[in-house]
Amino acid sequence: MKNNELILILDFGGQYNQLIARRVRECNVYSEVVPYNISIEKIKEKAPKGIIFTGGPASVYGEDSPRCADGIFDLGIPILGICYGMQLMTHTLGGKVEKAETREYGQTDVNIDNTSSLFTDFNNTNKFLMSHTDFVQEVPAGFKNIGSTSHCPNAAMENVEKNLYGIQFHPEVNLSINGTQVIKNFLFNICKCSGDWQISSFVEESIKSLKEKIGDGKALCALSGGVDSSVAAVLLSKAIGKKLTCIFVDHGLLRKNEGDEVEKIFREQFDINLIRVNAKERFLNKLAGITDPEKKRKIIGEEFIRVFEEEAKKLGTVDFLVQGTIYPDVIESGLGKSSVIKSHHNVGGLPDYVDFKEIVEPLRDLFKDEVRKTGLELGIPENLVYRQPFPGPGLAIRIIGDITDDKLEILKDADSIFREEIANAGLHKSINQYFAVLTNLKSVGVMGDERTYDYTIALRAVETTDFMTGVWSKIPYDILEKVSSRIVNEVKHVNRVVYDITSKPPATIEWE
Repeated sequence: MKNNELILILDFGGQYNQLIARRVRECNVYSEVVPYNISIEKIKEKAPKGIIFTGGPASVYGEDSPRCADGIFDLGIPILGICYGMQLMTHTLGGKVEKAETREYGQTDVNIDNTSSLFTDFNNTNKFLMSHTDFVQEVPAGFKNIGSTSHCPNAAMENVEKNLYGIQFHPEVNLSINGTQVIKNFLFNICKCSGDWQISSFVEESIKSLKEKIGDGKALCALSGGVDSSVAAVLLSKAIGKKLTCIFVDHGLLRKNEGDEVEKIFREQFDINLIRVNAKERFLNKLAGITDPEKKRKIIGEEFIRVFEEEAKKLGTVDFLVQGTIYPDVIESGLGKSSVIKSHHNVGGLPDYVDFKEIVEPLRDLFKDEVRKTGLELGIPENLVYRQPFPGPGLAIRIIGDITDDKLEILKDADSIFREEIANAGLHKSINQYFAVLTNLKSVGVMGDERTYDYTIALRAVETTDFMTGVWSKIPYDILEKVSSRIVNEVKHVNRVVYDITSKPPATIEWE
């Protein structure tokens, strides 16, 4: 992607690295995560306006601790070191890093020098998230202390002449109050960015470059109906029109009416060449009697690839295979160009005998929220763009135990009621993921003066910013009561509804 402004983020293995990149982009400045050992030549080639060193789990004085390229501090490019990044800057430039007597973790009051360009618009004290075992005992020559805590004498430092800055805390996380302002100050006060990167520009540039790349060639896309593949398909369609064919493998494990909704949008609104394969019976036959969730995943992943291969073979040679890879996939796979298809279920390999020349990944530079913005920019309906996150294996892993057609219908109906009532209450955007689970538990109940022995439905609703951690959503009791009443009265073979009030960790968001 071509950008006039770029911030390079050197990845030292910290858990918040993607979040730093997202925070920079939220300021309308394009950012890119690169390996910590990127060469000086590559940095010069990319010509960034600034560089950010991320945190990381290592100690800078360890023998195998990650190091940046020699000479990076002499390039004249502004650098901000966060946590390990600050310690590395200190260690490399002649300061002292030592093991702290008291480890700091959590929200901490940091006394700051708000005359520094890094802390413009801050009070003298601010709460930031600290998470470190080592600390800077002595800043390097030419640096000035601009922050401290009760346990950390050098919580922030600057060398204004060389545009080098270090902070021991994590401004990118929500627990740091006004943390994004620190990043903004670095971008605009120090790197002198203009902040003109927009999703609309990305869409325009992408359509133009895809037209040039594909030319008169043909492209094939495996469409799951999820957000990523849907946005990738529409982007390609805008660029090459009928030269794109989408294969929609409907395994019958989607939510209620979802397959029909996907087909309608892509046929009617975007007039895309769409092949829908209704393979529900085939998948259910393969899944018969299987209770282990990992086996379910593997069967569904492999069968998806087989169905896709069979349909693709009928089309003959295509020039490009479209893949809905997004930036977190790229980062998590080691920042390298992925040569393996990210199948509908992240399971299985590249189809062995689908004849194509090259993979196209139009969204590989975008985070999930940016993919959604791109979808809206392309005119995809909001209900599809903001569709609830949905696992590749679909409802198969929300049915505990074996899967049957009857169980699928029970879960589809219960899940539909839950989602409908959440939307009616206006909570569908504040709760990040919510769904129903058909447990394998039956219990005694009473309906119409008769004893019943039927299934228990579990409801799950989670609020999260990154899906790595999450808290259960405090849905008002009256809404839960309405959902429960409707499910028990409208869905056959359910006589009990429970609400999962476990956060992540210790639980996961999904049950299986």
